[in-house]
Amino acid sequence: MASTYVNDLRLEEIGTGEASGTWGTKTNVNLELIGEAFSYGSEAIADASTHAITIADGESDQARSLYLKCTGGGQACTVTLAPNTVSKVWMIENATSATLTFSQGSGANVAVAAGEVKMIATDGGGGDAIVYDLLSDANLAGTTAIAALKLAGTTVTSTGAELNILDGVTASAAEINILTGVTSTAAELNLVDGSSAGTIVNSKAVVYSSGGQVNGTTLAIAGTAISADAAEINVLDGVTAGTVIASKALVADANIDITGGRNITISGELDAATLDISGAGDIDGALDVGGALDVGGALTNSSAAVKVAGLQTIYVPATAMYPTTTSGCGGLSQVELSNGPELRCLDFDASSAENAQFTVCFPKSWNEGTITFQAFWTVTGTDTGTVAWGLSGVSIADDVSVNTAFGTNVVATAKAFSGTSNDMTVSAVSGAVTVASAAVDTQTYFQIMRDVTADDQTGDARLLGMKLFYTTDAKNDA
Repeated sequence: MASTYVNDLRLEEIGTGEASGTWGTKTNVNLELIGEAFSYGSEAIADASTHAITIADGESDQARSLYLKCTGGGQACTVTLAPNTVSKVWMIENATSATLTFSQGSGANVAVAAGEVKMIATDGGGGDAIVYDLLSDANLAGTTAIAALKLAGTTVTSTGAELNILDGVTASAAEINILTGVTSTAAELNLVDGSSAGTIVNSKAVVYSSGGQVNGTTLAIAGTAISADAAEINVLDGVTAGTVIASKALVADANIDITGGRNITISGELDAATLDISGAGDIDGALDVGGALDVGGALTNSSAAVKVAGLQTIYVPATAMYPTTTSGCGGLSQVELSNGPELRCLDFDASSAENAQFTVCFPKSWNEGTITFQAFWTVTGTDTGTVAWGLSGVSIADDVSVNTAFGTNVVATAKAFSGTSNDMTVSAVSGAVTVASAAVDTQTYFQIMRDVTADDQTGDARLLGMKLFYTTDAKNDA
């Protein structure tokens, strides 16, 4: 009967009547292989996805070693331990740079990560063989000294003393997880020590009571103590910006407006850039308006009309004007019409520029600024051509020579005639006319002229009068 190798260490089992004269040799080989099974060995893993480690039949090999160091490799690899009928304990050291997965059949496998050492066992179950991780659920009694500890592939760097801090901890994982992301220092956390819910404790954190209240003696903002009591602060409760609410504070809206109020009593001065009163305004004292005052209804002062500073008008008829000696217009004439009023007018020729003059004494309330004008005129013919009027002025004060030049002549936009004889025609308001040496308490002379270079009316223009517009900066001449 021939020798067989069916045992787990693949030792030669000599058949009956076999190996005559070589029993000693074969027995010594088997004893050496048994010793080898308790030894240190190494296996070079191929740089491939699979590798086989096979225990040879009756021959010395590293694979049968109890402690097997795997080297080489370079990628994750499935290592098959053969034959799949061998039941054996192995201590595997993975000295490669990738995970090695040890298998013997279609059963469970064991993965050994790079740098790890694991004790495994094969059950030798053939095609369904299983590889076991012998220390996956190890229960070590007594004192165990470990130089380095790795949990789930992560090396534990804490010292024993540091881990002992957890000794006696009864907090749950959820309670400990509350500390996740905490960056507070010990001093900051100590602010909670000694605090009292609902009560302010000096130099401690403020914790609301179960009713959401905090009671303190004083409140300061930016170092300034708040002296208002709760009732005074509560006037802000329910405030709507821009709307008056009874018994609440007034807060202007984004446009600095407030609406919805009723009566306002002012004992002192009301200083406003713009004051809009839609209803009746009862003012017992003085009203001093520096800007525009727009009154839709009656404005009275002790039942007498009140004059307000602003734009004013003076009408100067042709009867108050006179032709200039040089280049003067026609003299004052009176024209009788078939119906209605008779015209008293000054005739201005169409072929050359002609002038007339008049005098005005402005009130003391005049702001001494520029003026504007409108001309009132007509034509006896039917030509629809335009007429352009110009105006210049100069103020002559006390002890000042009258022989002073007019200011710059300003011509109003030419106005077209209707084409119907003796129709009233009113020019547009002119641009600003600067009066030379403008001043109050003066006599102001004006010269009006027909600018024939700026119009095309073929007939004589009959000037009936002129409106002067000026601005006052006082409510009266006091």
